[in-house]
Amino acid sequence: MPGPSAPEGAGSTPGTPETPEQRRRRLAAVFGETLPEQTSDDRDDREGPGSGEAAGDAWLRAQVPPHHGG
Repeated sequence: MPGPSAPEGAGSTPGTPETPEQRRRRLAAVFGETLPEQTSDDRDDREGPGSGEAAGDAWLRAQVPPHHGG
């Protein structure tokens, strides 16, 4: 009884280790792209150039009711 065939993109012969690029492509084909290349932690989410205020802080300030002063 023959064994399972190697998946496409695996090493050319059984027992040959696949390269990191081949492994990444194989896993992406099976699971899809699970994580973005860049997360919000990596980006500079500022309101404007030189404003010094993060987008989350600006949103929070916009949510303060008028009777709490400003």
